[in-house]
Amino acid sequence: MTSVKEFRIEEDATEDDLGRGSFVFTDDYSVFDWGKMPDQIPQKGATLCTMGAFNFELLESEGVPTHYRGVVENGDVVPLEDASHPPWEMAIDLTQVPDLPHEGREYDYDHYHEAAGENYLVPLEIVFRNRVPVGSSLRRRTDPADHDLEFESWPDEAVDLDEPIVEFSTKYEEGDRYLDHVEADAIAGVADIDDLEAVAREVNRIITEQAESAGLVHEDGKIECLYYQGEIRVADVVGTFDENRFSYEGTQLSKEVLRQYHKRTQPDWVEAVDAAKAEAKQEDIADWKSLCEEDPDPLAEEVLETARDMYCAGANAYTGQEFFDAPPLSSAIGAVQRL
Repeated sequence: MTSVKEFRIEEDATEDDLGRGSFVFTDDYSVFDWGKMPDQIPQKGATLCTMGAFNFELLESEGVPTHYRGVVENGDVVPLEDASHPPWEMAIDLTQVPDLPHEGREYDYDHYHEAAGENYLVPLEIVFRNRVPVGSSLRRRTDPADHDLEFESWPDEAVDLDEPIVEFSTKYEEGDRYLDHVEADAIAGVADIDDLEAVAREVNRIITEQAESAGLVHEDGKIECLYYQGEIRVADVVGTFDENRFSYEGTQLSKEVLRQYHKRTQPDWVEAVDAAKAEAKQEDIADWKSLCEEDPDPLAEEVLETARDMYCAGANAYTGQEFFDAPPLSSAIGAVQRL
């Protein structure tokens, strides 16, 4: 299904009923939309599954509906607290994901929703931001006044927001793009765009409070949602170091560490990715990767070990439980700072 997790189907969803299946998390990682990178980060998959399960159970306890059913151990579906070891597989309810036909970069969302009925994955990613860092795309796409901020222009330092900014972007287009409210509403189908935003804000609040209890800063993140017979439910995975950006004492604690490391150590590949995306957009070609003239190199063993410790120590800190054999978070972050 994605570059970092596999998808198992036990029972297909129909127009009237949810199906059943599971996510099987791997140790693969992806940066810059590349897909599966040439190496793996040990135990990364288990940290994503563990944090995702923890957050889904937290959301459910706060009254937020989700597609989560439990984690899988020896073929049984159990709550996270009953798992004897960090899980790799998560049981979920399934919804319909119709085909999204396209010619170049023109996508036929009418076809998607005609096939979807009232049981479908909303083809949007809903992004929430509590901080606007220096390199954020928000600075390139918008002005502070667009968000009722009092700056005339974006300052040189990161901006902490009193109120989160919520945006919508496409999910199934080859190159993701941010949408205005009207276009996002049209792409969402019968799911109400204001309800989707309200769910995102509530998820953001819950994750932010949990992060604060662990001494972490929750900077931004995203959710995906399914729509089933009038109800919006949070889908995919929530609040992990791949979906969200956290920091600890000013240092990134997320996949952003790997993005920035590749920018510093493999700039030719990163530039080739940017060039391929720009060329694909100009030529109206959906598959930008076929235009890329460089491939990423594997990472050194010590870099993979540092990333492993970051994911594992971070998961322990966020959940408040020792799921993983990992150094203290302060030590793991110190190694990240030395990369």
